Parts: sequence; structure tokens; C-alpha cells
Amino acid sequence: MIALFKQKSPANFLALLIFGILIKLPAFLKPHIPVPAINDGTLYTLLLNWLKQFPPFTFPLLAYSLIFIQAIMLTRLINNNRMMARPNWFSGMAYMLITSLFAEWNYFSAPLITNTILLAILSSFFKLYNKPNAKATIFNFGFGLGIATLIFSPIITFLLWILIGIMLMRPFKLNEWILCIVGVTTPFYFYGVGLFLSNNWSWNMLFHGFTINTPVLKQSIWLAGSAFLLVAPFLSGGYYIQDSLRKMLIQVRKGWSLILVYLFGALLIPFINGTGTLENWLIAAIPFAAFHACTYFYSSLKIIPILLFWLTVAFIIASQFVSTNNGW
Repeated sequence: MIALFKQKSPANFLALLIFGILIKLPAFLKPHIPVPAINDGTLYTLLLNWLKQFPPFTFPLLAYSLIFIQAIMLTRLINNNRMMARPNWFSGMAYMLITSLFAEWNYFSAPLITNTILLAILSSFFKLYNKPNAKATIFNFGFGLGIATLIFSPIITFLLWILIGIMLMRPFKLNEWILCIVGVTTPFYFYGVGLFLSNNWSWNMLFHGFTINTPVLKQSIWLAGSAFLLVAPFLSGGYYIQDSLRKMLIQVRKGWSLILVYLFGALLIPFINGTGTLENWLIAAIPFAAFHACTYFYSSLKIIPILLFWLTVAFIIASQFVSTNNGW
């Protein structure tokens, strides 16, 4: 499997699709019916209410479709921007594995939908470097984030990530920052106009408030094992990236810095209206997968990626079919 995804081949598309279905089979066998949560935005709530007319199998099917699309998007982002020495499919494979470590990361949820928008924004960031006129792109960053906020309200904090990203990729221009903020407010403006015209105006309807608190998670050996398999390859991948920085183009180095800032922002999301579930932590899966891919690709000992892959697969299977307290 490692040798298969190490190469860039059209067959990997089908291989990743089949691998993902097999590793996430319990999500299809026990469909999860999502319910609106405190952090869910208006657009997601409306979508959820509309989807309730369909059979339960619809939700895991949509969730897997989104995860697979995101895995492909992440793979294309890494390969097209030469983030590693050679094109490969490790980032997509890693994303499939990472999202299988926790049952909640396979649910159809607002953070899962938001990940698609954030990936699109991240991909567009690489086009900013040395681009003379980027006003339209920067406005689209803000507009996309505004739509994402109407789906998952805590994601508004990623405005800071976008502004830092603009500063990393191009010289500072105040008018571009203002344009980005205007883009964020545009979806809220049209939504507010709709509320006013329909006599449903309310600040609470326009934007959900949030508080900062510590998320409370149920401790278990499965949670500890998943955290280890998430963090250890990330640290290893970070080491390999640091070791290869001198060989990278400047825009690639900036790209890895952007992904690292993305991760820091994602790890703050669960502290906004913190809950006892792991769904909000899903935002961090994208940067984790990018770093994991470097562990699989750059490891000098060939046995390490093989052991890591099969250890992760074995743990996922055990947590899905043996544990009764993991949510599957």
C-alpha cells in the first residue's frame, strides 16, 4: 500500500476510493443522524432540515464524499505546488487514515463542510505569490470565509489566518486587508437584507455569539491511542520539513509556514463554545495530514512508513470493531 501511494498514478484515484470505503465501513453500517449543535450556522441548519427527508444512509454517503473530495484536493495542492520532492498520494492516504481515528470525524457535520471551503482558500493562497493584481482573489478569500461562518460560526476566527497568510505571500497593503474584510461581511449583508425583508430581523439570527471555554472530553485508552497516532507522525513530519527547508523554493517554505499557522488556528476552534465531542477538532485534520505525508515520504528507513501505516490501520480496526465506547 505504501509503495502504491508513493507513486503518482491515475490508478491511485480508484485505490484511494476503495481504501477509504474499507477503512470507514462502520460509518456506513451504523449511519449517524446529525442534529444541529450550538456552533452550527444558519446555512448548515437549513441544509440539515432539508436532508432529513432522505433515508439515514444519505448522511454517511455525503460525509464520505466530502472526505474523499478533500483528500483529492489536498493531494493536488501538495503535488501542484511541489511541497515535497516528488509527487505522491501520501497526503490523501494520510487524510483518510486521520479522519478514521475518531468516529466523529466521519459524521456529516458543519466542520466537515467547512474543511472544503478552507482547502479551496488554502489552494488559492499559493497563487498570490508574485501576482501583480490579487484583489479579486483576496475578496474571494473573505467571501468564502463569510459563507463558511454561516455554516460553522467559530470559523470566523480564521480571518486572522487569512490576514497572516496575505502578509506571508505578498507585501503588506492595507487596501487588500480591507477588501478581505469586506468580502467576509458580504454574505452577512445579503443574509441580513433577507431577514429584514422577511420581517425576521434579529442579531442572534445574523450571527451566533460565542464564549471561550475548555472542551471536556471523555478520557479513554482509545482517545489516548488516537492522539498518539496523530501527534507522533506530525512531529516526525515537522522534523523532515525542517531538514529539507534549505532545498525548497521560497514560495514552498512560505506555504509550509501557512499550513503551520493554519494548524494553530484550527487547534483554537474547539475552545470556542467548547463541547464534549470531537467534531470541532476536525478542522485540524488537513494540516496534520500534510505533515503526516512527509513522514511517509521522507523517512530514511523504509520499514518505518510501513509499520506506521499498518499500526494505524490495526488501531482503527480495533477501535471500530472491538471498542464499545468509541462512538462507532
